[in-house]
Amino acid sequence: QVQLVESGGGLVQAGGSLRLSCAASGRTFSSYAMGWFRQAPGKEREFVARIGWSASITSYADSVKGRFTISRDNAKNTVYLQMTSLKPEDTAVYFCAADRTYATIVKGAAVDYWGKGTLVTVSL
Repeated sequence: QVQLVESGGGLVQAGGSLRLSCAASGRTFSSYAMGWFRQAPGKEREFVARIGWSASITSYADSVKGRFTISRDNAKNTVYLQMTSLKPEDTAVYFCAADRTYATIVKGAAVDYWGKGTLVTVSL
């Protein structure tokens, strides 16, 4: 069992930066691929970024590529999402996800564990 708790959300002006954190419980954190998803009001939840268990592989949604960076610290059981050059369209609830398989985490439906989310609001 893995429990995920996100933090770091808030209100930021367009062009600003935020760093989200996701703290995981459990001794098996390092064996999971981790991801970030987001859900904007009235929209479906969408994939943002993922990282392999060893942090050697990552991938991003086209909409955030070059602006967001995912990383992890297995010693701290934490995964991060550094967000820069934020836009109003980045406004959403951001969710952390854990999946044993890096290849399928992007699908969302196959995710083993979800956090409850943290709200990011980007104003003009």
